[in-house]
Amino acid sequence: MQRTFASLKHRNFRLLWIGTVISQSGDWMDQIALNWLVYQITGSPIALGVLNLFRFLPILVFTLVGGVMADRWERRTILVTTQTAAMLMAFILAVLVSTGVVQFWMVLVIAVGRGVMMSFNQPARQTLISDLVPRTDLMNAIALNAATMNLTRIIGPAIGGLLISSIGVAGAFYANGASFLAVLAGLAMMEFPKTRARVRQGMITELFGGIRYIIGEPRIRSLILLALVPMVLGMPHMTILTVFAQDVLDVGSQGLGLLTAASGLGALGGALFVASLGERRGRKRMMVIGLMGFGIMLIIFSLSQWLWVSALALVGVGICQQLYMSLNNTMIQESVDDEYRRVLSTLFINRGMVPLGAMIAGAGAAAVGAPITTAIMAGLLLILGIVTRLPRPQREPAS
Repeated sequence: MQRTFASLKHRNFRLLWIGTVISQSGDWMDQIALNWLVYQITGSPIALGVLNLFRFLPILVFTLVGGVMADRWERRTILVTTQTAAMLMAFILAVLVSTGVVQFWMVLVIAVGRGVMMSFNQPARQTLISDLVPRTDLMNAIALNAATMNLTRIIGPAIGGLLISSIGVAGAFYANGASFLAVLAGLAMMEFPKTRARVRQGMITELFGGIRYIIGEPRIRSLILLALVPMVLGMPHMTILTVFAQDVLDVGSQGLGLLTAASGLGALGGALFVASLGERRGRKRMMVIGLMGFGIMLIIFSLSQWLWVSALALVGVGICQQLYMSLNNTMIQESVDDEYRRVLSTLFINRGMVPLGAMIAGAGAAAVGAPITTAIMAGLLLILGIVTRLPRPQREPAS
């Protein structure tokens, strides 16, 4: 237990962690309510793909710019600005729904705004983690941060499902807006570390310099590809989970909350397992095992016709997904030179890869059904794990 939660002894990271637990719970309430709202408005699984495309496409466009800005601007200013903007958008959507004037195009506009916000928020937040803890606690902090994201996948959807069934989707949106106050309070109390001064170049120069660095480092290039490609093949199952809940399993909004929480429970367990690891040896093999298990458990979920089998399969999906993602993230952070920390923003392009997969999954669900589409994509994920080869590190990470 001491090793698992080691990074929480650092006050600044602890404040970030607590605020993130509350805020991300609100985000997951919002996510489940947003998908439910759009499916009610349109009745189309393709519309779910379009929604997530509009939400995540800006991430593909702006995330690398966000990484450069995280190196150039004060990170507190970036985080406060983006979190305030997200809070306002959550309240605007809540008002639109509660007054009954919401339309699909309005939801898409807000989705674009959230995508732009995330493009600048997440690179600053991820870069900040490596500043708040010493390098010896970096893997633990990354894994605990991932555990936070997945703990909230249990709390948020469970509350969101109850809110939808009791007071409607507007209640989830209001609750999400209020949750951002916790993050803003935590940022106000944090003592941000002084960053080492460095020679700045033009934004375009720094942007393309980071890209050239990735291309020229085979190990980092391979790790980043492994961070991105599975997002297209594996994560779209979360987008069409609404279709499974309503059309395949016939379990309604509360069943949707259970399924989403099951995946989060598994991911929480996987992240805490990674946080407890102390040895570095065997992490590559463990990452590949997690990637293959991700595909296998997703195939089982896609073929299930029973709620509890599906929920248990999603627990396995969450465990394997987090095992592969946390180890992949840690290996990238430990391999990147300090001068090129901004390239860590490429990790958040994976969120922009999700809509590509979501569009494929949505079109496939409309054509041949959600189960067959999910099984095919999961099979490709399994094949990717089988054929994965990772170059050896060219140097040992600095201690």
